[in-house]
Amino acid sequence: MTQLVELLEDMRRRREEILAGGGTDKLEQRHAKGLMTARDRLDALFEQNTFQEIGAHVRHSARHFGMEKKVLPADGVVGGTGYVDGRPVAAFSQDFTVAGGSLGKMHAKKIVMVMQQAGKFGVPIVAFKDSAGARIQEGVDALSGYGDVFYQNVLFSGVVPQIAVVCGPCAGGAAYSPALMDFIVMTEKNAHMFITGPEVIKAVTGKAVTMDEVGGAHMHAAVSGNVHFLAADDAAAVDIVKQLLSYLPSNNSQDPPHRPVTELSIDEDEGIRDLVPDDPQSPMDVRGIIARIVDPGQFLEVHRSFAENLIVGFARIEGFVVGLIANQPAVRAGALDMDASDKGARFIRFCNAFNIPLVTLVDVPGFMPGIEQERGGIIRHGAKLLFAYASSTVPKVTVILRKAYGGSYLAMCSQELGADFVYAWPTAEIAVMGAGGAINILYTKELKEAPDRKAKAAELTAAYRAEFASPYISAANGYITDVIDPAVTRSTIALSLAKALSKRETRPPKKHGNIPL
Repeated sequence: MTQLVELLEDMRRRREEILAGGGTDKLEQRHAKGLMTARDRLDALFEQNTFQEIGAHVRHSARHFGMEKKVLPADGVVGGTGYVDGRPVAAFSQDFTVAGGSLGKMHAKKIVMVMQQAGKFGVPIVAFKDSAGARIQEGVDALSGYGDVFYQNVLFSGVVPQIAVVCGPCAGGAAYSPALMDFIVMTEKNAHMFITGPEVIKAVTGKAVTMDEVGGAHMHAAVSGNVHFLAADDAAAVDIVKQLLSYLPSNNSQDPPHRPVTELSIDEDEGIRDLVPDDPQSPMDVRGIIARIVDPGQFLEVHRSFAENLIVGFARIEGFVVGLIANQPAVRAGALDMDASDKGARFIRFCNAFNIPLVTLVDVPGFMPGIEQERGGIIRHGAKLLFAYASSTVPKVTVILRKAYGGSYLAMCSQELGADFVYAWPTAEIAVMGAGGAINILYTKELKEAPDRKAKAAELTAAYRAEFASPYISAANGYITDVIDPAVTRSTIALSLAKALSKRETRPPKKHGNIPL
């Protein structure tokens, strides 16, 4: 009995050392700055008393340069499993108080252990990134560790959801792990993510840049597009993770967490009609339309600050989880450019991997013209959107609100690209090009000879829309399912989703398609 007491006391002592991380002073310093510690973040994520740690006693090898006498509690990373809103989740959190959260071989091994358990159990992975980078003393072993982590990121891509929270430094090769994950949440303060920092950039190029310019959260959210969600602080980041998880299945063999109502509402929403401008060329904020279609408070926008001419996000409609994609006419007239195409394609492919139905709201004048777009590869980028929609096998419901011209009509999930239902408002215009450009080509002579060119143009525009662009022409040719009153949009989508959830679609056997990257 005496021996057991001594062993238990030793166990408690070891545990206390592990929980103290880099020491109470360092923990207190973080709290004084308003920052969470590695364990604080996991405590905020998981339900109380559900976290079970993996590899708490793992230690680095003493053979590395200058590491013989160093003690690194938990080797600078805390990982394990717990429950979030009643569902199991795996997570790891790098501890900046221990050697700056630097990654060595055993540090990486712990991360891999957590990820492998997530893969075996079929649960999401949440990664809190707060690391100074590779542990220099471990040399190539640290690089090998990064490779191990990257391999697991790719192995489980499309198998379980992977969410990275960048809440501190994430530099050099370390930045590639979050980039390989499905979503990145980044805190506005204290966090930076980059491959080469300001000092290296200045040494190589001679240009002076700030840390925020090269790796700040706002830059990544609005310019590079690397970050999907901005968070004010650690607590806000955890809240975003919980919201995101509430829309996602635990793995690719499950359906998303639908909460269908007992009885679908077929009530008309006359207020939605008031949001449609009389002039088809007038800009319209599609957010107002989205708000009336989705369940109250049930829309989580993804990539809000990036490529704002296209809106993507998760929503519920009569309790059904959907991935929603919508052109935003209030920004660049809703035209598709390189960034919008990338944004849409990536979101669509995630939804398809995890069995989330797609709802597409269309109001698009075309692909963005301009030499910058052409030289930047708009053909290649636009093809990604076409590929993503055409290759997805989940239920797909499309509603054409107003404009749907040329190749962009196809790129926004037309029937030809596999949409199961395509509805159109009476205000829809579906044609090779807009009326203005079309009449200049088709009626050049009439316009030249007209005594009042403006009046003649208006007359021909109206005729073109009626004869060539009317939704009833597309309906007559079987390209759209039905022309509907805007007031029944929500109920029409919900009823279509309810019928399509049992959809099963097989494709020709192949290893994978070759998306135009």
